[in-house]
Amino acid sequence: MLQRISSPCQTKTWRQQLAEAVRDPAELLAMLDLPATALPELQSAAQAFALRVPRNYVARMRKGDLADPLLRQVLPGAAELAEAPDFSVDPVGDLAATAAKGVVHKYAGRALIVATGACAVHCRYCFRRHYPYSHNSAAADQWRSALAYLRDNPTVTEVILSGGDPLTLSDAQLASFAASLDSIPHIRRLRIHTRLPVVIPARIDDEMLAWIRHTRLPVVVVVHVNHANEVDAEVRRAFARLKLAGVTLLNQSVLLKGVNDDAGALADLSEALFNAGVLPYYLHLLDPVQGAAHFDVAESRARELFAALQRRLPGYLVPRLVRERAGAPAKGLVV
Repeated sequence: MLQRISSPCQTKTWRQQLAEAVRDPAELLAMLDLPATALPELQSAAQAFALRVPRNYVARMRKGDLADPLLRQVLPGAAELAEAPDFSVDPVGDLAATAAKGVVHKYAGRALIVATGACAVHCRYCFRRHYPYSHNSAAADQWRSALAYLRDNPTVTEVILSGGDPLTLSDAQLASFAASLDSIPHIRRLRIHTRLPVVIPARIDDEMLAWIRHTRLPVVVVVHVNHANEVDAEVRRAFARLKLAGVTLLNQSVLLKGVNDDAGALADLSEALFNAGVLPYYLHLLDPVQGAAHFDVAESRARELFAALQRRLPGYLVPRLVRERAGAPAKGLVV
């Protein structure tokens, strides 16, 4: 039987866990009892897009299994180095929609803030893996440009904090931003897109919950879970703490070849999310970012999987199957 490794992280702070994330492909293979035969290819891919994965997340992977669905999301590979037609470095048109430093304004009523380029985990399919964060991170100038843009645009009623991962920022930084949003009358909601509660559940601590409870804005946290094996007891506790603070919890997944392109896996994911207090929200077709073509699932197959989910699950557990296209006025429903 394949075994998972024990987690050494429960007593460490989220900052310690973030700092101690695995960055060396050789170490990751050794932790999982995997052969080092492909190490040169892994290291080449990691030079182009660095490996980073928290040890807490590695602890949920099966030893000796290169096909583990969590490992496949983070392990560099030679396929990333191949050029793929119709795959680009800006697949969803973020740069063309940049309205101010750190502000991406694509859709009516809401603006996305690229808060930081830092992430706790480097997902190999990340659609912003080539994004020029050094020029476009809102927190780098103390939010000044982003807040000025929001104040000057009264049609924006919802602010989406994204990145990178906004929860890699300190709670003092996030509390300051939330307080500034509180002073803008036309802002009605704050949405946070994050992977931190999943890969480092300790991030949901008292300091974070304090500023969430203090803001006048309803807070929606959209987490990113692709497979039921990602949801363990620690993750469920983190989600429960957010819900007790009044947060609405949604999940968005990406349909990934070799990870969750199976009706049973997707149904298990929806069930695991609901049992943890999270509603499935979006199932994204892969954004065509250069370096991730090997994860692509054909749209015809995606439609089949979606139909299978509709047959197996109640409607509220079936995420919307969507594709984001550059320049479109909203995410497009595939079915």
